[in-house]
Amino acid sequence: MTLFQRPAAALAVTLTLSTALPALALAPDGWSPLLEPAQLNALLGQHGDDIRVVQITGDYAAGHIPGAEWSPYAAWRSDMPNPGALRDLDHLQTVVRELGIDTDTPVVVVHAGTNATDMGAAARVYWTLKSLGIEDLALLNGGLAAWTGAGLPTETAAASAFPSDYVAQWSDAWRATTAQVTQMAADGSAQLLDARPADFFDGITWSVAAPGTIHSADNVEYSQFFDGTRMVDAARIRQLATQSGYTAGTTAVSFCNTGHWAAIDWFALSEVAGYDDVRLYAESMAEYTADGSRPLDHAPNRLVYAWRATTRWVAELF
Repeated sequence: MTLFQRPAAALAVTLTLSTALPALALAPDGWSPLLEPAQLNALLGQHGDDIRVVQITGDYAAGHIPGAEWSPYAAWRSDMPNPGALRDLDHLQTVVRELGIDTDTPVVVVHAGTNATDMGAAARVYWTLKSLGIEDLALLNGGLAAWTGAGLPTETAAASAFPSDYVAQWSDAWRATTAQVTQMAADGSAQLLDARPADFFDGITWSVAAPGTIHSADNVEYSQFFDGTRMVDAARIRQLATQSGYTAGTTAVSFCNTGHWAAIDWFALSEVAGYDDVRLYAESMAEYTADGSRPLDHAPNRLVYAWRATTRWVAELF
């Protein structure tokens, strides 16, 4: 039985329903949000024609998973000065259609696997696709590097799918906006999670945005959820999150500089560990600090800020 076939009895019931109701697709057995190379290889062996594999970073032309399509990460988010901002819905609809993806298409997002940060690109695309209504999604743990490291085959021929008829509909169920985060910081109605390294959280290092962190945020650094370039399992994620101050049962919002590292925290907590109501602040600090009006914790005073900026500028000259 192929991925989208059903037993005759179930099909008969389906045919009695209104034709306005969409058919329900079934994810393959063994599907999960985080797949190891051997798991993905087995799934492709059984359901290869039904699963869409999309590579979004790395040198696609040099070799990729057989049948994988190329969709550069830059196509999924905006440019400076606010790279975390969402692309418009028409653009995202075109990108999804060109990949042959519809809401019931199982999709595996693959990054190059060069380091833990690289997985942020895959997690951000996963979050975008989920918010666009794609039902069955997965990331390849360790990316293409893990696939080739397991001795699995690659090809260099470019792959492309027949365009889909996907119609874009966006859900804010996993998103927090700047206005919402501003309110949350003021009234404590959600737990704000800074996914950046500690130097960013402490206002010692900064890029794109002003130094410091959103008022009342906790530092849940993305890198702790990895063993090398692979994400750890659900039990370990829960343990590490608790140690970092994450409180289950509350609305949580992950942020960073531009919504890249934050996507890793969101994916780890929401999709792998299974916590409820975890959201991504896609625009993150780049937008939050843009007008300088919102209160920050760990923000250096003007004199310290100027000294650090000058020291950093001088250092970059050499």
